[in-house]
Amino acid sequence: MYGPGIVVEAALPRGDLFTADPVAQAETLEALAALVAACRNCALGSSRLNPVPGEGDPRARLVCVGEAPGATEDETGRPFVGRAGQLLNDILRSIGLAREAVFICNVLKCRPPGNRNPEPLEATACSPYLHRQLELIRPKVILAFGKPAATTLLNVPASTALGDLRGKVHRYRGIPLVVTYHPAALLRNPHWKAPTWDDVRIARRIFDDPAAG
Repeated sequence: MYGPGIVVEAALPRGDLFTADPVAQAETLEALAALVAACRNCALGSSRLNPVPGEGDPRARLVCVGEAPGATEDETGRPFVGRAGQLLNDILRSIGLAREAVFICNVLKCRPPGNRNPEPLEATACSPYLHRQLELIRPKVILAFGKPAATTLLNVPASTALGDLRGKVHRYRGIPLVVTYHPAALLRNPHWKAPTWDDVRIARRIFDDPAAG
């Protein structure tokens, strides 16, 4: 059984009467992707090969949020297409969902050099794109893979342990959010596959519950 978690209320409107926010005004995922492609809000916009805004069903009932693109993602412009991506596909199939039926994205839309963890200023610069994606899709449930995704969406300190966030149903602007391990971490630590299975089954139960959301 899982308990209640953190509740993140809706954000305040950005900008003012004299400054229009293009991210907030983007009406489609395609418009957001164009903004990501032109973005130079941090140094990653200049070091990347390709932006990786995300892909999938724009009306998805489940959204998967990871940390940042890796080398393969940087080369292709697509999220979760390396070894971790293959494992994500397997995770989704285990709960009866095809990759094409969900939306997959990351907190960062550009690859950090050397696949290092996102720096706080990078996450701050990039997270408005993620928040607007979730506003446009309005899924029934969000799966946050790994601590950077979880702490960004739940607005908690980066030092928060992943174990303190798992096993609960959080609320991100009214949307149930479940935290689990990143597929890349499962490649390094296969013992985490069993708890990840527990987490994704929670997400699937919410997905199936007509009263949830």
